[in-house]
Amino acid sequence: MTNSGASAVTRGGLWISGLAMAGIAGVYWLALLGTPTERWQGLSQKILYIHAPAAWAALLAFGLVGVASAAYLFLRDIRLDTFAEASAEVGLAFSAIMLTTGPLWGRPVWGSWWEWEPRLTLTLLLVLLFVGYRALRNALDFPEDRARYSAVVGVMALVLVPFVHLSVYLFRTIHPQPVLLKPSAPSMPWEMLRTLLTSIGAFTLLYIGFVTARYGIGRRRQQEAG
Repeated sequence: MTNSGASAVTRGGLWISGLAMAGIAGVYWLALLGTPTERWQGLSQKILYIHAPAAWAALLAFGLVGVASAAYLFLRDIRLDTFAEASAEVGLAFSAIMLTTGPLWGRPVWGSWWEWEPRLTLTLLLVLLFVGYRALRNALDFPEDRARYSAVVGVMALVLVPFVHLSVYLFRTIHPQPVLLKPSAPSMPWEMLRTLLTSIGAFTLLYIGFVTARYGIGRRRQQEAG
């Protein structure tokens, strides 16, 4: 890919990101004005429409890091490593949203900002693993070593991702169980489900935009480095 091609990819990612952000603004307008208020949790429950989609986008990003990392170890294609790096950075950005909105929601509902229960603890462990992933990439000078060792960490993280989702079934926890990704029907009224699904779609589009832009930046840096 040439520098002009990488720049075009970056610009495309930024356009997609802008469209997704407009969609998220519309989602929260819908959440505040067009979605019923939950009976027991009140207005604090509306944080769900940002918190849950951000968590979804973070786990999607981290899961795809693992898939790309495993593929890199077999194919040795530098583009896979570039995508894994991009997805990891985007995943950390969504994690910051997730770890900020979670306590804001938990404080009025649980009476505390944080609980060392399985879902929260495993999620924090996963995020810290990717902080280490970024530190590892910055610590290694040779591109081949950086790609190989980072791929190993990415595959390790992929093993942890499903445990984050399944933790509410495997352990006793105060964290709410999934309302969508479960064998039974969604456990929320249609008006709330509509807003949540719309928000998940907007956050997924935002992930695509961010990772596309970051991938283009990574490819351009590789071109400039020769």
